[in-house]
Amino acid sequence: MPKNLVVIFNPSAGARRRTKLHAALDLLYGLGVQFQLLETSARGDAENFARMFAEENGIVVAAGGDGTIAEVAAGLAGTRAMLGILPLGTANVFALEMAVPLNPREAARSLLMGRSTNVYPGILKRGILKDRLFIQMVGVGLDSFVVHHLPLGLKRVLGKGAYVLQTMRDLTCYPFGSFKVQVDGNELEASGLVVTKGRYYAGRFQIAPEADPREAQFHVVSLQQNHFMDALKHAAALGLGRLPYLSSISLKRGYDIQVFGADLPVQADGDEAGSLPIHIVPFTHPLRVVVP
Repeated sequence: MPKNLVVIFNPSAGARRRTKLHAALDLLYGLGVQFQLLETSARGDAENFARMFAEENGIVVAAGGDGTIAEVAAGLAGTRAMLGILPLGTANVFALEMAVPLNPREAARSLLMGRSTNVYPGILKRGILKDRLFIQMVGVGLDSFVVHHLPLGLKRVLGKGAYVLQTMRDLTCYPFGSFKVQVDGNELEASGLVVTKGRYYAGRFQIAPEADPREAQFHVVSLQQNHFMDALKHAAALGLGRLPYLSSISLKRGYDIQVFGADLPVQADGDEAGSLPIHIVPFTHPLRVVVP
C-alpha cells in the first residue's frame, strides 16, 4: 500500500467528475489510505503541483482526462515518482492504453496493487513556445481544428457528443489543405496527421494497432483528405475498426518527426497546443506509471 499519495484534480471539469472523484476517494479513505487532494485553478497548476511532490518519490495521481494526465506527467518527468491515474475525462485514451479501469472505485483500488510499468512520453517542440510533454498523441488537421474551436461549456454538457457536433459544424469550413511531414528525414505529404504513442484514438477506436507507449518510437498516421466526404469515410472506418487498413491512410514508425505548414492548429492529448511548424522527439527518460 503506498505511503505517499497525492491526488491532483481539475475542478473546472464539472460536477459529474467531482462525484466520480469522491467515489474513488471514499474507497481509499475506507481502506485507511492517507492522501492529499490538490485542486487546480489555472493551466499549469497540475504540472507545478506534481513537480512539487515528485521529490517524495511516492505516487502522484492525475484525476481527470488525458490533458490533466499529461500535465501531471510533465511535472513528474525525469523523477522517480510514479504517475497514478483516476480516469475522469471524456475519452480516457491513456487509461484505456494502460488497462486502468474506468470505474472510479476500481481505478482507485488499482492504485494500491503496487505494480508499475515504464512508458516513454514524447516532447512537442514549438519554436519559441515552451516544449510540451505529451503522453498519447499529437494531431494536425481536422481533429486539431475541432479541438481549437470546441467550446468548453459544450464539452462539459455533451462529453464525447460535443466533439461530434463540433466536427459536423467544422466540416463545412475546414480547408483540407496539405502539409509536409518528415519521419526520420523521409518526407511525405498529408492533409491529416496523428503522431501517437498508443493504439487508441478518441476512446477505444484503434488507429495504430501495433503502437505501444512502452516503446520510445512513434507511430505516424497520415491521412489523405481532400474533401469533407473523405473525412466522413475515415470517421466511419474508425468506428468499424478499419481505418488503419484504408489505402488513403499511411502508417510509419520513427523517432524524429517534423511537420511544416501554414500556421495550422495542433492538438496534444486532446488540448490546444499551438500551431505548425512542430518537431516531435522522444523524452529522454521513461515515466513510471501505476497499472492494475
